[in-house]
Amino acid sequence: MSSTDWMKPDPDHADRPAVDLRTDRPHPARVYDFLLGGKDNFSADRAAAEQGMKANPNSRIPPRENRAFLRRAVRYLAAEAGIRQFLDIGTGIPTSPNVHEVAQSVAPDSRVVYVDNDPIVLAHARALLASSAEGRTEYIDADLRNVDQILSSPQLRETIDLDRPVGLLLIAIMHFVGDADEPYRLARELLAALPSGSYLALSHLTGDYDPAAWEGVAAVYRRTGVTMQVRSKAEIERFFDGLELVDPGVQPIARWRPEPGTDEVDDAKVSVYGGVARKP
Repeated sequence: MSSTDWMKPDPDHADRPAVDLRTDRPHPARVYDFLLGGKDNFSADRAAAEQGMKANPNSRIPPRENRAFLRRAVRYLAAEAGIRQFLDIGTGIPTSPNVHEVAQSVAPDSRVVYVDNDPIVLAHARALLASSAEGRTEYIDADLRNVDQILSSPQLRETIDLDRPVGLLLIAIMHFVGDADEPYRLARELLAALPSGSYLALSHLTGDYDPAAWEGVAAVYRRTGVTMQVRSKAEIERFFDGLELVDPGVQPIARWRPEPGTDEVDDAKVSVYGGVARKP
């Protein structure tokens, strides 16, 4: 797929309405894409990212480390925990290797359902659905806050067997859910729908290391109508209540099972905690 193919009509679904990309306001997925060096973003996204970098010059580091953590977590779940089904909520714009590419490199029959509410990710769905022959991928256009819509969607029910363990991925998404939207309840409801032996992999921005800098970034997002709420380690650990944490527990993400030979990254520059845990 070329860098602009996602903008073209899908010949297999010519009856679908045109996607409104809402380019006049920033969206976390597109800001994230810009911070990763991607090209699928617009002036509003770039302006928000640049203002955020003024508040915190290290703003490009968390997205990069989050992607690395995601790859390691999925590889662990597929190779060591035996997970063959994944529900990735807050997918973002495709950045290879994606979840299905990592999982299917270990087990070609892995199945992945992606969920996001950014129209540009919907426009990219064709790229996300390029599964191995043995496996399957699907995409749900939905908001994390609407758990019922996600769990009842045909795409989920036809792709994932909810009687078998699932890897639930909440990577760099819960800090965009403010307390008013009850983030812990949302996580509990998602996990409640999954059987014993399922796993949660989660990463979350923290203000523990530099509260002023990250409050500055959150303020930039709020001015553009986007909620961002960084949380302490204790608050992030609450997402794992009732689960069995995989060693080494909730850690700064660069310290969670780092790959041999990788350079050490300053925890303060990353400012993200993450962990993986099993549902008993």
